[in-house]
Amino acid sequence: MGLGGLGGLGRTGVGIVCGIVAGALWGVVFLAPELVREFTPLQLSAGRYLAYGLFAAVLVAPRWRTLAATLGRGEWWALVWLSLLGNILYYVLLASAVQLGGMAMTSLVIGFLPVAVTLVGSRDRDAVPLRALIPSLVLSAAGILCIGWQTLGAAGTGSATVQATGLVCAVGALVSWTTYAVGNSRWLGRLDHVSAHEWSLLTGVVTGAQALLLAVPAFLIGAADHGAPEWLRFCAIAGGVAILASIVGNAFWNRMSRLLPLTLTGQMILFETLFALLYGFLWEQRMPSMAEVAAIGFVIASVLSCVTAHQPKNAVPVESAVGEAQV
Repeated sequence: MGLGGLGGLGRTGVGIVCGIVAGALWGVVFLAPELVREFTPLQLSAGRYLAYGLFAAVLVAPRWRTLAATLGRGEWWALVWLSLLGNILYYVLLASAVQLGGMAMTSLVIGFLPVAVTLVGSRDRDAVPLRALIPSLVLSAAGILCIGWQTLGAAGTGSATVQATGLVCAVGALVSWTTYAVGNSRWLGRLDHVSAHEWSLLTGVVTGAQALLLAVPAFLIGAADHGAPEWLRFCAIAGGVAILASIVGNAFWNRMSRLLPLTLTGQMILFETLFALLYGFLWEQRMPSMAEVAAIGFVIASVLSCVTAHQPKNAVPVESAVGEAQV
């Protein structure tokens, strides 16, 4: 992964850097639905994950036989449901939320991911006690409230029904990815014969197979309504997101998940929200409001507070809460 030069930061430091990079790459997925609004969320999800599956299959091909021989039925079923929840279902819901309710609202709801994952992770064996995470969770909630205040103040003219549907989709994406994040980290903690990057590529292959089933109904609906230039732009964006977010971003996330306990892993998801907002500002060609600046400050403070909470027991929980070494 080219992370050897970060060795001086220590295990936790390298994990945090990986989390930041993953967040920067994952933030791109919020912008993609805006760039291809003429295509449906189903089409965008199918296109992205078909490309992801193809790239992953090419990269994992040299080790396919060896890896396949080491995986049992349990691991394959885990890859199936993790791929469905963390990729296919999540992105269909997220793209729908962006197109119906906007990037700001979607970023706000997805911003609850760190709180949800951290609360679930606090029940893991040897995890940092929940009371030690309260300052971080309070700061995180304050940041989310600031984003919510900004979203309500800048509400568009869309109908209440459309906005409500977008909100439901965003909440569904939140539930889907929370389940994936927790399950993925725990599975990686059990695997000692599959590297973080290999698990990510295997997830990509399974996701690509699922996308093949999704592509048939997705592209039969409204396919004739688009011209060649629109299809070229769609393919470029779907392929770019697949490489940046699904291949490279997932690899950094998996690496981070093996370096950090689940409670700290949850906080790293905040960077996806920050970068999604940043890309939204650039897309809308405006500076952030005071509420948005305050939200960014609260998010950074929340992550630093969570890091501090893990330092006293760093030698124990980091190794035992998640396992050795991961999306």
